[in-house]
Amino acid sequence: MIQHSMKTAKKGKRTVEMFATPGGIKTVDSQVRMGILSMLLEKEMSFDEIVASSGKVKSTVSVHLKGLTDEGIIGSRPDPRDARKKIFYIKSSYLGGLSQRRKVDKDMEEYISNFTWGSGDPFKFFRLVFRTFRVSLLNEGIDIDPVLHDAGMRVGEALYQKVGDQDIDVLLSNLAAFWGEQKLGRLEVESVEPLAIRIYDCYECQDLPQLGRPACAFDSGILGKVFSMHFGAEMKAIETHCYAMGDDHCRFEVKLQD
Repeated sequence: MIQHSMKTAKKGKRTVEMFATPGGIKTVDSQVRMGILSMLLEKEMSFDEIVASSGKVKSTVSVHLKGLTDEGIIGSRPDPRDARKKIFYIKSSYLGGLSQRRKVDKDMEEYISNFTWGSGDPFKFFRLVFRTFRVSLLNEGIDIDPVLHDAGMRVGEALYQKVGDQDIDVLLSNLAAFWGEQKLGRLEVESVEPLAIRIYDCYECQDLPQLGRPACAFDSGILGKVFSMHFGAEMKAIETHCYAMGDDHCRFEVKLQD
């Protein structure tokens, strides 16, 4: 998740990143600190390595490392090669960020009024709550996709215990049945090699405004984890089509994690 954040930050679309630490939620808005976190994402690094890679003077790097450490975002341990030095690493969890991307052009009153009140289906109401909450955050420039993806992975791990099978065809059949039973949409297998899945009437994004980008972070987390457990390797579900992009279905390609 942090990797997703750092890549976005490099594109200049975010100004503030939020991290969960034992001391609470911390924010990072310094480009220098973002650069340090980006490097530590790739590997643990010593102070001298960070200085050399960042291009900043030692005093500047020292100040930012101390700040990140004091806030609980990064940690350090003695360098096994030289006890006088430290190795720094990320020890917090990424939550999301405040984005500079264009806010969703959607009138919330109109969005909510489109809901059919009194339908008698509690699922529809809770789906409205979820989507309204998400659109409200998007209107404030807050992107929670990394959080949704992480939650999806947790669900996927538990779900595999229910739908898992050594036979890929049986697994896919079980997965489609589960999707239908839980009213998550209609899951269809486009192909097995390469593995591609389509979801119609997607609960996660069908009624979202046009975002111009994939919006099914929760589903991609579920699918990525389910197939990671099936294949015994880190897999990712890449969304190539989405209702939030103007498509009439959501499509995921399942591939090995880079």
